[in-house]
Amino acid sequence: MRKYFGTDGIRRIANTELTPGLVYKVAKAGAYVLSKHLDHAPIILIGRDTRLSGTLIESAMTSGFLSYGANVKLLGVMPTPAVAYLTKKLKADASVVISASHNTFEFNGVKYFSNKGMKISDEIEEEIEEVMDSGKIKELNAVHNKIGISEDRKDLIDEYICLFRKIFEDNIEKHMREDFVVGLDVANGATYKVAEEIFKKLGIKYKIINNMPDGININENCGSTHLDGLKKYVIENKLSLGIAYDGDGDRCLAIDENGKEVDGDILLAIFSKYLKEKNKLNKDTLVATIMSNLGLNKFAKENDLELKQTKVGDRYVLEEMLKNGYNLGGEQSGHIIMLDYNPTGDRNINIFDANTNFIRKKCFIIKTL
Repeated sequence: MRKYFGTDGIRRIANTELTPGLVYKVAKAGAYVLSKHLDHAPIILIGRDTRLSGTLIESAMTSGFLSYGANVKLLGVMPTPAVAYLTKKLKADASVVISASHNTFEFNGVKYFSNKGMKISDEIEEEIEEVMDSGKIKELNAVHNKIGISEDRKDLIDEYICLFRKIFEDNIEKHMREDFVVGLDVANGATYKVAEEIFKKLGIKYKIINNMPDGININENCGSTHLDGLKKYVIENKLSLGIAYDGDGDRCLAIDENGKEVDGDILLAIFSKYLKEKNKLNKDTLVATIMSNLGLNKFAKENDLELKQTKVGDRYVLEEMLKNGYNLGGEQSGHIIMLDYNPTGDRNINIFDANTNFIRKKCFIIKTL
């Protein structure tokens, strides 16, 4: 049984439960465990969302890494999928996202990603915890020229934006309609700048709400956990589609033009149907969790698809996908993984595929769900 890590990293009330001292130990122990498998000083990326406590936790995390000789690149406010993508692209040794996802601002959290851009395993988390609670943590100190250094690399968000332009620019331009307008609810969170920039670069018309973070209003009556505001906004403005992100931008839910909710199960149905038609769905299989709607099972059977189910948690969905060579999986809550693009749930990639299907007049609401 893990003491600190849960299903999605460590998540607690900032500065009382998730204290700078605890975060420092998590970082130092993580750097130690990582260094055992390397022949060089680790390079670690750190990204965060917009919470008031973000810079506090970031400072403690950075200090812990540097004190054991790891070098840090500070990405600033950046969605979780962007951090995962950059970890792999830049060949960093690991990364950390500081966020409590959909929770209110007083919470914050720490989740590690491996050099593959995937969440670290339960076993590695247990090893980090063991070091944290051992007497050796106080002895793990870099000295002299072995102390790590940090650098500000907020500019790296441009690399993430380029990913979308490479994948979708030509396709979206080909199928875009003049009357297609998307409503974005960015939850005053990590996507508050980059989502707008990506839509703008791709030439998709949009209207945006909840994009004025103040450190406290993240997820406050907005985003993927509070859809009423976006539903109203879509209907009143006669928009084609609404997209609601969560605080760290690794999941979303959508709203159709009539104000009806499109959850992760429906998105999985859309993507699996589309990919199968294009002969791009590996083994004609999608992966979901045991919490999925029974309608998804019915949809899979009616469309000659295999549905594999795992215990709750996108890390377990990913494990199943990697183990058996599947390329599409996700959760009803809006975590969706498309391994052909990114090894973690990436809401912008998922939604651009949905947009393209919508523009092509594909079935957007799957009636069986």
